[in-house]
Amino acid sequence: MAVELSVPVVQAAKSMGEDLAGWRKILGLTTTQVAERADISRDTLRKVEHGDPTVSFHVVLRVARALGVLKTLADALDPLSTDLGRARAGLLNRKRVRQPSSK
Repeated sequence: MAVELSVPVVQAAKSMGEDLAGWRKILGLTTTQVAERADISRDTLRKVEHGDPTVSFHVVLRVARALGVLKTLADALDPLSTDLGRARAGLLNRKRVRQPSSK
């Protein structure tokens, strides 16, 4: 049974794939190098970079890790990094880790 994906999901997958491909190119890495580092095939990496939204989530995370941007990706989703998230932090079961102040 095929699942129909919404346009925003397909567009986000395409954009994220292009961004991951951009990181690979900026870092001067080949598809073979990134695929090996992520422990996936070059064909699977091609699917990620072309925004195939059916690629497993863990594969996208492995590619991000291979490119050194996994923490950046995770940080981008942190609700406590937004005003709304901080205002409603009481709804979360975790506390924000304070960053050391720069003097």
